[in-house]
Amino acid sequence: MGLISLPIMLRYGYNRTIATGTITASGTLAQAIPPSLVLIVLADQLGRSVGDMYAGALIPGLLLVGLYLTFVMAVALFKPTWAPALPPEARIYREENGASGHRSLLVLLLVVGAAGWAWAQVHSGLMKSWTGRTNEAAGDEILIMSLTVSSLLALVMAIADRVLKLNLLSRLARQVTFVLIPPLVLIFLVLGTIFLGIATPTEGGAMGAVGALIMAIARRRLGFKLMKQALDSTARLSTFVLFILIGSTVFSFTFNAADGHIWVEHLFDALPGGAMGFLIVVNVLVFILGMFIDFFEIAFIVIPMLAPVAEKILPELLPGAPTNAVMIWFGVIIAMNLQTSFLTPPFGFALFYLRSVAARKDYTDRVTGETIPAVTTAQIYKGSIAFIILQLIMVACVIAFPMLVVGSLLEGAPAVDAEAVLEQLQTGREALEQMMPSTDTAPADNDPMRGFNLPSPASTPAGN
Repeated sequence: MGLISLPIMLRYGYNRTIATGTITASGTLAQAIPPSLVLIVLADQLGRSVGDMYAGALIPGLLLVGLYLTFVMAVALFKPTWAPALPPEARIYREENGASGHRSLLVLLLVVGAAGWAWAQVHSGLMKSWTGRTNEAAGDEILIMSLTVSSLLALVMAIADRVLKLNLLSRLARQVTFVLIPPLVLIFLVLGTIFLGIATPTEGGAMGAVGALIMAIARRRLGFKLMKQALDSTARLSTFVLFILIGSTVFSFTFNAADGHIWVEHLFDALPGGAMGFLIVVNVLVFILGMFIDFFEIAFIVIPMLAPVAEKILPELLPGAPTNAVMIWFGVIIAMNLQTSFLTPPFGFALFYLRSVAARKDYTDRVTGETIPAVTTAQIYKGSIAFIILQLIMVACVIAFPMLVVGSLLEGAPAVDAEAVLEQLQTGREALEQMMPSTDTAPADNDPMRGFNLPSPASTPAGN
């Protein structure tokens, strides 16, 4: 995004703070929205299901996207000189009659949106008949599958329009569909198979990797150099994570052997505010640590020390909710907080990534021929401040409204019939009593205990 979007924004006079902040903040969304590596690592450290963690983080992640969009739209409306519209000569996708093609794109959006809404109405019934389950589908599952259906329909319509030369879609609509929809379909299919229980997160990730390879081959962009670069990056990251995991495991074993977990529990028990005080202190701690160390170190070293305390203290904030849902809520809060670590100076990785590709010296734009001043590090740091505030607002919302996370988990959980459980327990008890030998039966001749007078339970002293 820094290589493609930033030069265009600078070319047409966008405010540098808004331009750099939008790019760096948008890049961090991958840490909070499934499929996210941060969520996978946190699920492992908390001992929870990756699928449940994905389900819990979906709505807060989408709400954070909405916050970003609202902020950018407000800037464009109230400060139009900070985010000006592209000039007519820069809008390259136009029809032969000079139309922009936005009307066709809007009609396509309405059609696929209606298809997604229709699927949402029948999804639960179809899943019951296809999979044989009895409980209703969770809201996040319905959302993901509806988006999958909408995306597939848009792609099929664009392909049919091009192959059959129907010319029903504008150039803009076709370009948006062919560029944007295939990656979305891949993401939604991976998440859909995980939410439906068809594939585990590992299998879903493998399917996503295969899908990405197919997309690269279809676009004729997969070469030996790109494959070597991907394998090298994967090997480096895997080795990096593995050695951190080894070191953190040794640290955890040593810490627990010294009863460090008991010390941490007593430390947080004395905090004012109870469970809410614990949650606030933990978030402040994670936010400060995120300024200086990577999320891997926080997830592998800090979270294992906090998880047992959270499992014991936090259920009082969600009375009636199962422990699994409480810990998923805690994990999503931490994931949202860890997202700020990519933007907070002095060691925000997103800031460094943009700094590495942004212009360090003045340059001449190849389109306009004008001299574009260099992007300074201070401008990049300043641009992240507004989006850090938005991320912290989202953290506060997740803490204040836990149903944003656990609502889908509780909604998708099957109802427990207490009477049926008691009846099964009674049946099992009767069957067990029938299998046990009677105590009144005389001992057999070959019984090794024959001849010993064992005391009855009633005659045994209470102290024994």
